[in-house]
Amino acid sequence: MKNYDIIIIGAGPAGLLAAGRAAELGGKVLVLEKMRQEGRKLLITGKGRCNITNSAGIGEFIKHVFPKGRFLRNAFSGFYSEDIIELLEKYGVDITLERGGRYFPTRGKASDILEALLKWVNELNVEIRVGHRVEKLIIENDAIVGVQANGQDFRAENVILATGGKSYPATGSNGDGYELAKAVGHSIEKARPSLVPLETAGGTAQKLQGLALKNVRAVIWVNDKKVAEDFGEMLFTHFGLSGPIILTLSRTVVDALQQQNKVELTIDLKPALDEQKLDKRLIRDLNENGKKKISNVFRSWLPASLIPVFIELLEIDPDKECHQISSKERKQIRVLLKNFRFTISGHRSFKEAIITAGGIPTNEISQKTMESKITKGLYFAGEIIDLDAETGGYNLQIAYSTGWLAGDSCMKKV
Repeated sequence: MKNYDIIIIGAGPAGLLAAGRAAELGGKVLVLEKMRQEGRKLLITGKGRCNITNSAGIGEFIKHVFPKGRFLRNAFSGFYSEDIIELLEKYGVDITLERGGRYFPTRGKASDILEALLKWVNELNVEIRVGHRVEKLIIENDAIVGVQANGQDFRAENVILATGGKSYPATGSNGDGYELAKAVGHSIEKARPSLVPLETAGGTAQKLQGLALKNVRAVIWVNDKKVAEDFGEMLFTHFGLSGPIILTLSRTVVDALQQQNKVELTIDLKPALDEQKLDKRLIRDLNENGKKKISNVFRSWLPASLIPVFIELLEIDPDKECHQISSKERKQIRVLLKNFRFTISGHRSFKEAIITAGGIPTNEISQKTMESKITKGLYFAGEIIDLDAETGGYNLQIAYSTGWLAGDSCMKKV
């Protein structure tokens, strides 16, 4: 039986950062990965492009993390966005800053990131065993002494759980890390899909399938009360709604639906104009095109594929001339442009969720070390922790920073 200073369960970004940092400090490190390949989920992040991190400062970054972003302040102070960029560039990755402070590999390939991290840990003689599923954590006197994987015991007084959450289960993150933690006394905040597309009632969204909208404002209403909003891009799909602002708002929606609340989403298609300015615009356009059919004038207000849907919802004759449009009909047009409403009937599954909300509660983990407050020698890193963030590279940075801190903390004990 081999003895190690540290055993890390999971070879995703959190696990690899933990392994590399511990090995830099002289640790004998073993990484156990149940899949046949390291970093399976990393390879599909950002639709295969990998949004590495974000340029936001720590204070701003924390605002994008839920439910308790401040828990990460210590982890971020030790290893942050500039540090991961420096590490990746050292191992040959060219990196480009794009809009929204998002960093991507210049070649647009997530595989570049994984290859760089693996090169780093391999140079440091980290031992990685793929195809090794950990069945249990071995505890003696309330302290960790090793793990059992594939029926074999591996000994170490420091174990880092970096198994991910439940999103994209085909990549290996099926929630088994929660069960390992639960078996040694940890509680689990219920796992829910986050950054996930939303399903809508009725057939309106389906009629618009494939239509992408830019510069619109989406607002979430729970039991007729406005609870969240976002501005940017979205997409209509065969089941409902997706795209950046929908994914960002989905965390609020999933929680509201689980409590069986009525959830609706409205889209403001003209966010740059308030009701009064929009009404003046409609009056002007209707007056200037008095003898034209209303369906033709809609072209200056909406994308082509939206026009028949709007006319159907408004129940206006498409051949009606503009000078025949009543003030009541004009008001209906204005209201729909500012409040294009959908009833949210559900959300997609973990198979389509970018990240998992829920996991090991932060109050059971030391924010200074990432060590369990329940089991000595057990540490947590990455998505398994009850922390999730908006899109934009935030979630991967959480993985890097918590992994680095966990690896660093282990070696300072050895």
